Amino acid sequence: MRISEETRGVYIIAATPFTEDGALDLASTDSLMDFYLAAGVHGMTILGIMGEAPKLTQEESVDFLSRVMARVDGRVPVIVGVSNPGLDNLARLAHTAMDRGAAGVMVAPLPGLNTEAKLLSYYGQVCAALGPDVPLVYQDYPQTTGVPVSVDSLNTLIDRHPQMVMLKHEDSPGLAKITGLRKSATADGRRRISILVGNGGLHYPQELARGVDGAMTGFAYPEMLVRVYDLFTDGKVDAAEDLFDAYLPLVRHELQPGLGLAIRKEVLKRRGAIASSKVRAPGPSLSPEDQAELGRLIDRVEARLSTLGLAA
Repeated sequence: MRISEETRGVYIIAATPFTEDGALDLASTDSLMDFYLAAGVHGMTILGIMGEAPKLTQEESVDFLSRVMARVDGRVPVIVGVSNPGLDNLARLAHTAMDRGAAGVMVAPLPGLNTEAKLLSYYGQVCAALGPDVPLVYQDYPQTTGVPVSVDSLNTLIDRHPQMVMLKHEDSPGLAKITGLRKSATADGRRRISILVGNGGLHYPQELARGVDGAMTGFAYPEMLVRVYDLFTDGKVDAAEDLFDAYLPLVRHELQPGLGLAIRKEVLKRRGAIASSKVRAPGPSLSPEDQAELGRLIDRVEARLSTLGLAA
């Protein structure tokens, strides 16, 4: 069940459910895992940025990942985000996750890695701390980390570290980076790694056409991500894009900076996946106007799907 360069499909980024008073909600963790599995996802990623990992204590992180692993019970691979300013803490959580059956770990660069030399050195230290048997995902999300990475730097990491088997691609604009990585792998005979894309899936059909292997994002309608992937891989490109376009108003709405997570968790609540849409403090909450606006968008998307003869 470990990830590799051949990993493909939709790895949903899981939310972390909290009760209304901000406590970790393990009962909703079970229902959320059931919801994702019922949507047909090929894998899951937990304790990422969307999972509010920096707001969890180390003990809570272990409790949550243990509950996830028990509920998923080997049905799909689970990647665990382990980014941490301290390498010892990063490695400790990574090894705990692997001991509990994780498929690999994801690490984002530390803020402040503003030169190629610093970036390459940091990931060399990360790989040494993890050990060579832990599959690694590079999370490329410069909009949040403030650390851009070039195709050349990624290729250097691919060449140096065989355990780096996947790129979570969230750079924006980023289509040219995808093309650059795929062309360099073909032209130079370089190891081809898996690329899964985030950013809510905003450019998902175009990214699939550029050669990515699927999505790793947290859109609250994961069945759409799966169906688009299936249609695209079956060669039904226009049908895949038509389906994606029907959901695009909600995809766009979820991507609002600062408010998007609250919207996503509210949709998950409305769909019965979690009991509360609480975002742990400090975090946003939806106003009555936000709630009404979201309800109208959902109604319009569902009406559009019905018109197209597609089930929500």
